[in-house]
Amino acid sequence: MNSMNSDIPFDLIQERTGVPSSRLKVAFARGSLRLLESAGMQALLFKKPLGDLEAGTVIYLGDETEVIRGFPKIRRTLLLSPTIQEHFRDRVAVEEKMNGYNVRIACLSSGETVALTRGGHVCPFTTRKAQELLDLSEFFREHPDLVICGEMIGRDNPYVSQDYPEVGPLGFRVFDLREKNTNRPLPVEERRALLDSYGLPNVRLFGVYPIEEAASEVADIIRALGMAGREGVVMKDPSMEVPPLKYTSSQAHARELAYAFSYPFDFGRPFFFSRVIREGFQAYELDESDDETRERARRLGEAIIYPMLERIKSISAGEAAYEDTVIDVEDREAAEEFIRHLVRLGVSATLADYRDGRATIRRFYQSTTDRINNYLKGGLY
Repeated sequence: MNSMNSDIPFDLIQERTGVPSSRLKVAFARGSLRLLESAGMQALLFKKPLGDLEAGTVIYLGDETEVIRGFPKIRRTLLLSPTIQEHFRDRVAVEEKMNGYNVRIACLSSGETVALTRGGHVCPFTTRKAQELLDLSEFFREHPDLVICGEMIGRDNPYVSQDYPEVGPLGFRVFDLREKNTNRPLPVEERRALLDSYGLPNVRLFGVYPIEEAASEVADIIRALGMAGREGVVMKDPSMEVPPLKYTSSQAHARELAYAFSYPFDFGRPFFFSRVIREGFQAYELDESDDETRERARRLGEAIIYPMLERIKSISAGEAAYEDTVIDVEDREAAEEFIRHLVRLGVSATLADYRDGRATIRRFYQSTTDRINNYLKGGLY
């Protein structure tokens, strides 16, 4: 056992998590459990699930050993009617699924508030913005054992940019409150009431429906969300004793495909295939007219062909495949700190411009640039 390994309190972590210390040591040796510096202290990051611990779980090894559990993966349904009947018990709470990035906000025993991205890394930009957007001090003073799980949304979003008129450039909506060690979620109504009492913003609740009515209600909600350019819904057992399910609009699928086909060699084939499959099952279940199905097919085809064609044209003209995002930062150092964070995560990014608190983050998609250039020169596929 090397010295770094011997400094890790595996037995204490076993007591806190229930995962045998022997399994923790094997995971550490294999690299799926990593020791890193986070929030000014040593922490263990779970790159993969282990026992009951989700990927993205972070265990802080400060004066107290604190477990911030990863956010559980939410399964998707392709068909509403049979799945709702099979999966849920008597009622279904339907909340909006927003298009941003998943964030867990926690207050550590050191008193520091951190914002963790899905993978378990503290994002400096998100940590600052969460505390600007939300008044968290009283909530965490009275509920230090709870983790706020939500979505960072808005057009000035360095990860997933979509305009939500009601939030302005950047906003946050909470969709879950969970206990630190157990990851137990609060029931929907209890969570919404607690957040309201502190002035913290919940995601939109469309209603709580009997399971006999939920499928048709969700279908109507999805049609309206799609027409409004919004993403979809998350269906939840009001008591949160049954895992939630998600369901998204056709327009959201097309938007994601258009983005991915702008950088076709930087996204895996499962990304494309899963969204096309969703479209087929949704068209089947919603019992569309011929004109509606034709519009769906047109939307899907245009989302695939036009972005890819534009990318091929731009690279043939000598450009590289990149994406620029403009974000608000305190100063140039904050922008450069965010770039360092992205680079640590393996993202090829640079600070393209900085003026008066506005930083242009340029992210490069090298595989798309290299492979399209290769094919344009006669390379074989």
